[in-house]
Amino acid sequence: MSGPSMPARLHRHRRAAALTLVFASVLATGAAAGSWTDDRQNVQNTAAPPAPADRPVDREQLADAAAQAAEDGKSGADAAGAVVSRSGDRWAAVYSAREYEGLQQTLDGRYVGVGLWVRTGTGGRIEVDRVQPGSPAARSGLHAGDLLTGIDGTAIEGRPVTEVVARLRGADGGDGTRGRTGAAAGTPVRLGVRRGAHAWELTLRRARLATENVTVDRLHDGPIATTRIKVVSFTKGTGEQVRRAVREAPKGDGILLDLRANSGGLVAEAVTASAAFLDGGLVATYDVHGAQRALSAPPGGDTTRPLAVLVDGGTMSAAELLAGALQDRGRAVVVGSRTFGKGSVQQPSELPDGSVAELTVGHYSTPAGRAVDGAGITPDLAAHGDAEQRAGTVLSGLGGGA
Repeated sequence: MSGPSMPARLHRHRRAAALTLVFASVLATGAAAGSWTDDRQNVQNTAAPPAPADRPVDREQLADAAAQAAEDGKSGADAAGAVVSRSGDRWAAVYSAREYEGLQQTLDGRYVGVGLWVRTGTGGRIEVDRVQPGSPAARSGLHAGDLLTGIDGTAIEGRPVTEVVARLRGADGGDGTRGRTGAAAGTPVRLGVRRGAHAWELTLRRARLATENVTVDRLHDGPIATTRIKVVSFTKGTGEQVRRAVREAPKGDGILLDLRANSGGLVAEAVTASAAFLDGGLVATYDVHGAQRALSAPPGGDTTRPLAVLVDGGTMSAAELLAGALQDRGRAVVVGSRTFGKGSVQQPSELPDGSVAELTVGHYSTPAGRAVDGAGITPDLAAHGDAEQRAGTVLSGLGGGA
């Protein structure tokens, strides 16, 4: 059987790292019965991408291409992917049935990896932000604050967080041969690590892990007591976890909502999370094939606690909508660097061979009407390595909670 065409191979290779970031390619559930996906691409953290020039793709053309390929004994997904690669729709993607099943599994908070969350530190260094308890990384003794210097022999300083995560999950080996949904459980990954003056290498084996999308801790070294809520992605149940964390925060605490390196996920969960801080009202608007719709928060949120939101270039999609809503509604001060700029709507369509095409059908805007796609969210207060300290100062200025 012949291999995929050159356009299809190029399309897959270009998107390999991005399409395997499990948390950023999950179905973004819409209002009513529709659904669409939050996709991703490999990006630099220092600037938002240029504005898109999406062009419609004929779904019947994709179906015909896939059907013809199946008759010829070739891959329908590859054939449809070749059509998409020529379309100019930079967010479109075509998945085989198996790949799409793997992506849907992420909605339930499952992934294959080593249990590390990373962020960009001073000078482009890659820092361990969090280690999942019981994971391969935790058993190896890694902990927050360690620096990752290399993955499988490749230096990673200065590389985008999205690429680092893809490499940790075995998605981007640089040769285009690895699966788009990442490496299998049990496969090895070699890490270069530095802790202070001590540097070493270790090999971990990936495992199937349950995600911990929301973590909560208290910061006592700032101007006021602060409950920090770190959200790494929006999968099922994340929104309610955020609401519970706010309800359980000690009275008088400010809230630091950390959305850095949050690669998006279910838009409905981000809307639910917004209800922790808003007493109803508009969260975002979007258009699908020209029809305008709105997403609104349920009433009853805590509108009195001081709130700062941390963002960076790895803050994407659903996380951008949440940050933009809290900013536009005057509920939070946003601190950090400009966000990624993914605000387009993709809708899935099953092709005759069981593969799934996701094509751009619309775009999101914040409550004030700001377009997110290609622009991102600009923080109220620019900060980089000192973001948490500056957010603490902001919270102090906002005063204690009720």
